[in-house]
Amino acid sequence: MLGSFPPPTFILPSLHRTVGYLMQAVARRLEDRVPLAVRVDLCSLNVRHPAKEGLTENISAHGARVVSSHPWKENDRLNLWCMPGDFRARARVVYCEPLGRRSYAIGLQLLASSGKWKTLRAKPSS
Repeated sequence: MLGSFPPPTFILPSLHRTVGYLMQAVARRLEDRVPLAVRVDLCSLNVRHPAKEGLTENISAHGARVVSSHPWKENDRLNLWCMPGDFRARARVVYCEPLGRRSYAIGLQLLASSGKWKTLRAKPSS
């Protein structure tokens, strides 16, 4: 019949989410990641929680992957301090994956930052 239509489907919201995730994945891969192991402190914006230490695995202009013994929740906001340098950032937790016993990989989106990443150089042997 001309007047009867099938019930509406909800494919558009699902398609929009899928395309959005794919575009985010492509955008992440377009940005160069630099392997860098440097000690950082991660601190919740809630000042009642103490800072947790971590070690970066790699960094990019807008993100960092940090390994820590403390799990973080997706979308948590935190402050990141690079211990040997003057780099500071406000960040959002994109993911937190368990790596093993009391070890987590944390993907951070850097929302605002200042300073430069710096590594500690080994002293030359004399």
